Amino acid sequence: MKLLVTRPEPDNQRTAATLRALGHDVTFAPMLRIEPVPGADLGAPPWAGVLLTSANGARALAAHPRLAELQALPVVAVGRTSADVARAAGFVDVVSADGNADDLARLAVERFAGSRMPLLYPAGEDRSGNLAGALSAKRIVVHTAVVYRAAAASEFSTNVRSALMQGLIEGVLHFSRRSVESYMTCGRTIQRQALAPAHFCLSERAAEPLRQAGAARIAVAAQPDEASLIALISP
Repeated sequence: MKLLVTRPEPDNQRTAATLRALGHDVTFAPMLRIEPVPGADLGAPPWAGVLLTSANGARALAAHPRLAELQALPVVAVGRTSADVARAAGFVDVVSADGNADDLARLAVERFAGSRMPLLYPAGEDRSGNLAGALSAKRIVVHTAVVYRAAAASEFSTNVRSALMQGLIEGVLHFSRRSVESYMTCGRTIQRQALAPAHFCLSERAAEPLRQAGAARIAVAAQPDEASLIALISP
């Protein structure tokens, strides 16, 4: 299939490599650009551990000047990719929830119940859900530090727009609701052509704007991870 991957750099490269190995033709259209917050204020220790809801948070910590004082902390990551990035940044005690934010919260409760120290949550400026609130209900304190921002694309590249207009794109991979919203913004003047391909979505929340816009072919991954998303696509 001729596929459009909307995932930001650098994760889109890994996704493309997997798809190409399966025989697909891949074009990039990153709908978000991840920008670390230089010298982000992490707050004052001590912390009981670190929560990661994305690989972007792990990458931002890897580039942070205070990384060395964090590396001994246990890390609970939402999925394998974020866990792998944390390990690459020098964190040793890393476990993955292999799921979504709810799974992360449950694992954090198991790991840190009874702790009197807060958890450090390196987060993006725009967040879905309320991880800190969910854990607060379980008497676990979370300190949220904004360490990166995701700037949305405002238009397709000339090549991507042309491919959509000509009906050359057979499927689009979507990894978040915000990237879907950016895709819809970029396709506002060619909405019919932008909605025409099959849309493969990481979650039902990501798929919702496409459903509301009238996309006819939407598939949602059984689990919110890359492997499950790619499994939706026929070779």
